[in-house]
Amino acid sequence: MPLSDILTKISFSVLDLAIIREGYDAPDAFRRSLDLAQHVERSGYKRYWLAEHHNMAGVGSSATAVLIGHIAGGTKSIRVGSGGIMLPNHTALMVAEQFGTLESLYAGRIDLGLGRAPGTDQVTAAALRRGRVETFQDFPDDLEALQQYFSKENSTARVRAIPGEGLDIPIYILGSSMTSAVLAAERGLPYAFASHFAPAQFLASIKYYRENFRPSAQLKKPYVISCVNIIAADSTAEAERLATSFYQMITGVITKGVSRPLKPAVDSMQGIWTVEEEAAVQNMMACTFIGSAALIKEELENFIELTKVDELMVSTNVYEHSTRLRSYEIVGDFFAK
Repeated sequence: MPLSDILTKISFSVLDLAIIREGYDAPDAFRRSLDLAQHVERSGYKRYWLAEHHNMAGVGSSATAVLIGHIAGGTKSIRVGSGGIMLPNHTALMVAEQFGTLESLYAGRIDLGLGRAPGTDQVTAAALRRGRVETFQDFPDDLEALQQYFSKENSTARVRAIPGEGLDIPIYILGSSMTSAVLAAERGLPYAFASHFAPAQFLASIKYYRENFRPSAQLKKPYVISCVNIIAADSTAEAERLATSFYQMITGVITKGVSRPLKPAVDSMQGIWTVEEEAAVQNMMACTFIGSAALIKEELENFIELTKVDELMVSTNVYEHSTRLRSYEIVGDFFAK
């Protein structure tokens, strides 16, 4: 396939954390998320996912299922879902009921992406789970229980998910390591990789997943979603300036485990991060694309040619809402038919 056509042959989607900006509050984040969802729906993006995180001052998507309902209720056709629900933080029955309710309200538009990480620090995870310690073996068992609640065959069980039972809610396995690749391959489920912040095992994991995939009732052949950071602007210099908000946000998270509201862009990161912090950020940016339309288009074409992913899920964290909309608009032009 010519590289000039490659971006029109895959799907593009959005990952959102309802980022809270410095000087603003959570309601502002929720309004901007809905406006973005409506914007990308008009541009032809396939799905809009929200991610579960807790105890993070810059992230407003902790009540993920509630926000999914907010976005789905304000849009018409785009698929809306979780990227993901951190299953160990919940009982399988409650997740089945919540997403059964969402699917009942917005039929044919709800996705359920599942992750095994807590989406927070260990102290907060303990508070969420009331001290229950999740083990490596529990996540596959929780997944199996969830699938059972969704099945028509569960109608004779003593414990049922109503609504939820018998509904067609596609499940996706999220991950950033080989562990998740093994589970997704074994269960025959689509695989969404967190390459936007953990690219180290990306190529090895999707290779294993494809080579060991077992077809299931939901999926007959492997399906890979790669989440990437994209900051596009009308010039590379402007995109690089906008990216300083993103750099400030992730520097605290990956070097100190501290989340702060998203800060405005600055002309230079000099004096804001140390050499060691800059190196840590750059180390996670193998799947990050920052620049003008022409530069990002070329880099994405090469990325798709290398990875053969089926879908790109785009995360764009910049301070000004108008520049975020513009970034997704630029990317939308890549796959416009």
